[in-house]
Amino acid sequence: MTADAPAVEPGRPSGPGSGAGTGDERLLHRSLARRLMTRPELGAVVGAIAVFVFFSIVADTFLQWSSFSTVLYASSTIGIMAVPVALLMIGGEFDLSTGVMVTSSALVSSMFSYQMTANVWVGVGVSLLATLAIGFFNGFLLTRTKLPSFIITLGTFLMLTGMNLGFTKLISGTVSTKTIADMEGFESARKVFASHLTVGDVDLNVTILWWFGLVALATWILLRTHVGNWIFAVGGGEDAARAVGVPVRRTKIGLYMAVAFCAWISGQHLLMSYDVVQSGEGVGNEFLYIIAAVIGGCLMTGGYGSAIGAAVGAFIFGMTNKGIVYAQWNADWFKFFLGAMLLLATLLNAWVRKRAEASK
Repeated sequence: MTADAPAVEPGRPSGPGSGAGTGDERLLHRSLARRLMTRPELGAVVGAIAVFVFFSIVADTFLQWSSFSTVLYASSTIGIMAVPVALLMIGGEFDLSTGVMVTSSALVSSMFSYQMTANVWVGVGVSLLATLAIGFFNGFLLTRTKLPSFIITLGTFLMLTGMNLGFTKLISGTVSTKTIADMEGFESARKVFASHLTVGDVDLNVTILWWFGLVALATWILLRTHVGNWIFAVGGGEDAARAVGVPVRRTKIGLYMAVAFCAWISGQHLLMSYDVVQSGEGVGNEFLYIIAAVIGGCLMTGGYGSAIGAAVGAFIFGMTNKGIVYAQWNADWFKFFLGAMLLLATLLNAWVRKRAEASK
């Protein structure tokens, strides 16, 4: 930590020309309505209410508690990854390797435990180190080469896809891993990553707790710590941030390692839920994480967004995914609704940002 960056109000555009970080602007009194209008998650909250009301009308079973727990579970599996992806996008970068990184993490845990006949927790620990190393690799290569994150993480995506398939077939002889359900440590690991809790009449998967915890942690970091200021600063203008002492390189590497850590959590949930892992899983999920973050208010250009918005975006995804099933519609239309929501959310976010800029 070389120096503290000037405080930037979280959730607002930052960087050169934005005016963020200047003391005069932060001293201006603004009404509650104006402050709410500048929140990045405003559009997502409005969208979530609209989707909830819509499926409550068209699907009779949507409002049942059992349906709600299913929606929350679907949201959490996306939300665990959408939160760090949102932070990375606020920092001005992308990661296209997130979907296959989840599978890689699960494969490492499973194959190491099985082949080494080790306690499952040993494989889980090795997987954590391997997944964090992938995140460090992405961040280190990005900051050293100055290449676009799209190119670097696309390369990582392709390499991981090939390694997942190649190593799985080389070690297991098939495209899936062997079951580790009867190995020592599996039951305790399942309790941590894939157990269920009963609250009243509602059955909740533990991933929901992981999701809520990560949202709270990411929100605290963004709103209450210097690291949060650094993330907004590097996303708003990397050169300007570096000029005022923000450790740009460490911030970006840390963001990629945060994404890797959450991929590890998702990977362990995948493994502990099904005992085995298919090497081809995860391809395409990276777009779902990005879509959830964008629907939640993150700008593609960086410097603007929130973890809560990404969580709301994941909740919209969960409601749409399961709402179509409860409404007994053809699931083939799911991608259409997802694309339409992405466009509407992007347009709404752009409109909200213009209103926010105009209200200064």
